[in-house]
Amino acid sequence: MSYKVIVDSCGELSSDMKGTGHFETASLSIEVAGHHIVDDETFDQADFLRRVKESPECPKSSCPSPERYMELYRCEADHVYAVTLSAELSGSYNSAELGRKLYCEEYGEKDIYVFNSRSASIGETLIALKIAACEEKGMSFSEVVREVEAYIESQNTYFVLETLDTLRKNGRLTGLKAVVATALNIKPVMGATPEGTICQLGQARGIKKALAKMCDTIIENLKESKERILAISHCNCRERAEQVKHMLESKAEFKDIIVLDTAGISSMYASDGGIIVVV
Repeated sequence: MSYKVIVDSCGELSSDMKGTGHFETASLSIEVAGHHIVDDETFDQADFLRRVKESPECPKSSCPSPERYMELYRCEADHVYAVTLSAELSGSYNSAELGRKLYCEEYGEKDIYVFNSRSASIGETLIALKIAACEEKGMSFSEVVREVEAYIESQNTYFVLETLDTLRKNGRLTGLKAVVATALNIKPVMGATPEGTICQLGQARGIKKALAKMCDTIIENLKESKERILAISHCNCRERAEQVKHMLESKAEFKDIIVLDTAGISSMYASDGGIIVVV
């Protein structure tokens, strides 16, 4: 059976993934200081970060429309999967689900399933790769769905950012106590709950100590590392990402390691210097 994996643009696609023809992006869009940016292959991270730095306003995002998802489902693939950023953080999941229902009403039943990543960024990437691995094994559509949902349950997301301002101002830290004392250079170590909301896991003074604490937390929670892919995304800080990679691989052995630069939506929330780790 042929298959297609649609990943909303909060998830990063590697060049290898793009080359297979099995993966496609559903682009979100960003507004910053009156400038409209589509989060697709035209996204210029350096220009975006410059605009954010110069703007007194917080950038805002909008998800793909249900009609856009419906259009993407009209591919020739027998099995179609969508992977969206956490439904607790964006309307992308609901939009993808509505697009699926609209497709079925318009064109009839088809094997389409929408995965709520309960994560974001590189977490979506790993889920997309898991779908492809299951399909390549020849699993049935229902088997793929069960296997990938179980994988999502086992996945853990961690991040350390230079600033939480964008997350806070866009309401993504609702219910979370104030976690940053900027005058003391306190950097929180953040993570995702099983439901896909954001939580604080710890904190440290300075970015280096916060990254080290994040790595310690990852190792403490890590199970069967040799069977898992370590995925790291970074916003304009490759050297920092490599440092995190070296810290983690010095303490555990992984099946594979992926390091990617953040796409547009992830760059917006991670901000310049942000690090996201999913395993």
